[in-house]
Amino acid sequence: MTATYRQPGVVLTDRHFTVPLDHADPAGESIELYAREVVAGDRVHQNLPWLVYLQGGPGFGANRFVGKQAWLGRALKEYRVLLLDQRGTGHSTPANRQTLPLRGGPAEQADYLTHFRADSIVRDCEAIRPAVTGGAPWTVLGQSFGGFCTVNYLSTAPEGLSTAIITGGLPSLDAHADDVYRAAYPRIERKVTAHYARYPQDVERARRIADHLLNHEVVLPNGYRFTAEAFQSLGIVLGGGEGSHRLHYLLEHAFVRTTQGMVLSDAFQEEVQGLLSYAAHPLYALVHEAIYGQDARPTAWSAERVRAEFPQFDAAKALAGDGPLLFTGETVHPWMFDCDPVLRPLRETAELLAARTDWAPLYDPARLAANEVPVAAAVYHDDMYVDTAHALRTARTVRGLRTWVTDEFEHDGVRAGGPRVLDRLLALTRDEL
Repeated sequence: MTATYRQPGVVLTDRHFTVPLDHADPAGESIELYAREVVAGDRVHQNLPWLVYLQGGPGFGANRFVGKQAWLGRALKEYRVLLLDQRGTGHSTPANRQTLPLRGGPAEQADYLTHFRADSIVRDCEAIRPAVTGGAPWTVLGQSFGGFCTVNYLSTAPEGLSTAIITGGLPSLDAHADDVYRAAYPRIERKVTAHYARYPQDVERARRIADHLLNHEVVLPNGYRFTAEAFQSLGIVLGGGEGSHRLHYLLEHAFVRTTQGMVLSDAFQEEVQGLLSYAAHPLYALVHEAIYGQDARPTAWSAERVRAEFPQFDAAKALAGDGPLLFTGETVHPWMFDCDPVLRPLRETAELLAARTDWAPLYDPARLAANEVPVAAAVYHDDMYVDTAHALRTARTVRGLRTWVTDEFEHDGVRAGGPRVLDRLLALTRDEL
């Protein structure tokens, strides 16, 4: 069913598509995709080029904008925009603890989830493009993991693209997950150090919370087992422009005095469980490391293994001394599948994915070196989530790609700086700068 409706300044239309689960078997099982078409209210009847937006993640549906928020207002000046819920996310056929048992046991679930990486998402885009544009190529805007998908698009189906815009999402073309995390932990430490420099009072607050968690069993209202490691993982917010401030405000009201002594406050626990729960995006935890799998080497819980090479992240060791507690960042660990009630049923499935040894390559360096699609990428200096050195190495591989390297924004620059970021990148693709 197609529905069209209005918000301030825009007209939106729900779009539904059917695509193969496995594009190598087009006659086999199919899944549903959902996308939201957006056009400026005063341009509804105009013949406009299309821009498809690929959200970051993996495992997140497209932004639910109201009106012309963030970068969308700039895009609507010249495009019809398709906000795609990538397979398994948002309003597309879901993949979570409630639906995955329909596939069978953990082995069948793991096999199913191998079809939820960048290569399948790009083939989805190509499958629906004729119905959306009439066959004309479109512009793609890829944020974070959406940028990884865009590099796969340039590697496998560049004929579908008129322009490619990437924000905070140039992947390494050949790094194993271990290489990604060995580069990540020092960046994470720098972000934490910068946070404590801004808010030195948070050093003692963080140590106090971690000490409480190491000595008490805490279960959040939603059933999440709140451990010291889980507390450290809240550092993921430091990758956003407002993340340091959000973390500070979270820490300042952690404890409340009760008849049983000092305990973690209800308000603190409520906010924490919203940040830690994977209920809305379980695919992120399930396939996050798989987005780096490209050969016979298993990912094998890479973030957990590599963390052991950086003992300064061990909470107990930090508290035994007088140093600060280090938060972690965009990392997925096996303990999450024990702590989070929505992930617990999927623990064995996650183990099978971590052990998998048949990941196909996602990028084609030779084809990228011959690229003819106009491409521009925002590379955020010392991005917490995507290694700058890896990104720039890839940028040099893609023929004609122009970069904008900036420390004005963190990883969420396309949201925080919206119109300016998109405007600059479009100008780069058009040789206007």
